[in-house]
Amino acid sequence: MSIQEKSGILAAPLSYLQKVIALTGMDVRKLRHDPTELLTRAIQPALWLIVFGKVFAGTHAIPTGGVDYIAFLAPGILAQSVLFIAIFNGISVIWERDLGIVHKFLVSPTPRTALVLGKALSSGMRALTQAIIIYALVLLLGVEVNWSLPALAGVVILVLLGAGLFSTFSLIVACIVKTRERFMGIGQVLTMPLFFASSAIYPTSIMPVWLQWVARFNPLTYEVDGLRNLMLAGGQGGGSLPVDFTVLISTLALLVIIGGRMYPRLAV
Repeated sequence: MSIQEKSGILAAPLSYLQKVIALTGMDVRKLRHDPTELLTRAIQPALWLIVFGKVFAGTHAIPTGGVDYIAFLAPGILAQSVLFIAIFNGISVIWERDLGIVHKFLVSPTPRTALVLGKALSSGMRALTQAIIIYALVLLLGVEVNWSLPALAGVVILVLLGAGLFSTFSLIVACIVKTRERFMGIGQVLTMPLFFASSAIYPTSIMPVWLQWVARFNPLTYEVDGLRNLMLAGGQGGGSLPVDFTVLISTLALLVIIGGRMYPRLAV
């Protein structure tokens, strides 16, 4: 194979990646002009950890396998924060359609999946700021955190995967409902079942059997389990990291493909 042929093969994925990063950068720059969104979003996880966590830690009502309940809860609240940021990301796409930005994207040569991935990655960048805030909170609460570089890198990847997955799911919902009012209603309906049908605030072993089956098909459960294995000193999560990563990556890939096919319908 000649050098020109090799460079041609590499050019396509590099061009694709550049477009994804450019779209991500466009969304991330918005945060620089309005950082108050990130600060207000930090209030809810702080309340969950300081109020809810402290109350239930004192009751010893939830079996955590000998782990302090605050430590057990912290990865679940990080996953919850990622979910809440990402699940409403689709409304920004509806705003962009109303402003005519979506139409400009659609007439460009940018692949539709790159548009979807750009949105997913920008949601992940927002979620990483929440991870920093929650790490600071758990340190103040005395939780022993795993500070090894592989563990921190794994947490970053899981946060990006979780945010990208739920952001893409949100985009697909936005493509279906097409109006802000309907989207907000559906978004609020989806967040609580996803959150409570996971292992975020209690282990799946104490759930009713039917809810355990629901939790097995809930991507948030695998994100929480992966975060518990990586965030906490000694690793306290259930399941296995390879399974957690495999489920999140495969689900994200499937949703990106679906989202890429549905994205043009948003402009109709």
